[in-house]
Amino acid sequence: MRLRHAGGDTIHLGYCTNVHPAEDLAGILGQLDTYAVPVRAALDSDLLGLGLWLAAPVAAELAADPALRRRLRGELDARGLEVVTLNGFPYAAFQAPVVKHDVYHPDWTTEQRLTYTLNLARVLADLLPDDAARGSISTLPLAWRHPWDAERADAARHRLDQLAAGLAAVQHDTGREVRVGFEPEPGCVVESTGQAAALLSGMDTDRLGICLDLAHLACAWEEPTAALARLRSADLPVVKVQVSAAVEAADPTGGADALRRWVEPRFLHQTRGAGCAGVADPADPAYAADDLDAALDAELPGPWRVHYHVPLHAPPEEPLGSTLPVLRAALAALFEGPTAGCDHLDVETYTWGVLPAARRPGTDAELAAGIAAELAFARDELIGLGLHTERAVTTGETR
Repeated sequence: MRLRHAGGDTIHLGYCTNVHPAEDLAGILGQLDTYAVPVRAALDSDLLGLGLWLAAPVAAELAADPALRRRLRGELDARGLEVVTLNGFPYAAFQAPVVKHDVYHPDWTTEQRLTYTLNLARVLADLLPDDAARGSISTLPLAWRHPWDAERADAARHRLDQLAAGLAAVQHDTGREVRVGFEPEPGCVVESTGQAAALLSGMDTDRLGICLDLAHLACAWEEPTAALARLRSADLPVVKVQVSAAVEAADPTGGADALRRWVEPRFLHQTRGAGCAGVADPADPAYAADDLDAALDAELPGPWRVHYHVPLHAPPEEPLGSTLPVLRAALAALFEGPTAGCDHLDVETYTWGVLPAARRPGTDAELAAGIAAELAFARDELIGLGLHTERAVTTGETR
């Protein structure tokens, strides 16, 4: 859906489809009918935004075939769906039984990651609505932090230079601007905005910037206003925001039994104690663990924030909570002012299928209803900041 900022900017809000497992075009079209169309209907919206996830094989297929891209664009249009942003972080098999560290491969030291991302850019240029100002792609923050050395850092920097040149070529060929945002994440080479400023400054910021995931920001125990100021000082634009919330445990010792119900085998759930705030190495084992079960075994000092995306409208029951206060503070810092801090927003709760059993949707309809409830929550938060929804993009009529 689209909202209008007080300063006049159009804000695109959608949900990220990496929650769905489809990795070929037929499966992607099927998931549009199973989930996206019912979500749009539940929201009574003329237009629903998707942060589309395309696994590497289907991205390559689409990039090589203009007719196939036109078909996908037509299928989206026919369903009242728009795509201004792609999730280019997972390469493939993101809903496999076990993902864990595999999601960080191939990383930005490799040709495969570059090729995949430029394929996505070529696809997105043809999927963008005619009136969209630009497109965006989120990607991993270089690599997992181990192994990392000067040689790998140089290789990654070379790939980023190639990426910027490739994006310029896409714009030259299509007339459409696509930017890539590197997404700080716990445990990676770039986990915090401080590390982003130190390691990503100097890249081509006309085409490259930051994807700010608000759950990750919270897990790094960063204060949103200061974090955004740090990025501005480093001349790193926020090209995309993932509107997400993480699990919080004020007393992880007293809440240990409740936390154990959130341990699961598919994804990493990096856990950070409050002591990581503002330090040079937020992954220091004195206050950090790379998964929730490891944090429980190590009896990491609390309070904790756990990289476990939770539905925005349905935080965990006490004694646990969520990082919604960080989300709200970040949105306020981005949108309470004369200009919008970002125009592409994705609700990204990819963990619906691994939530504790009592909270997990049991049917496709229940999942669609949950996604719709999250989007309504995010929309209402933005309306509370003075934005308003656009009822019809063709007329500009609002409600």
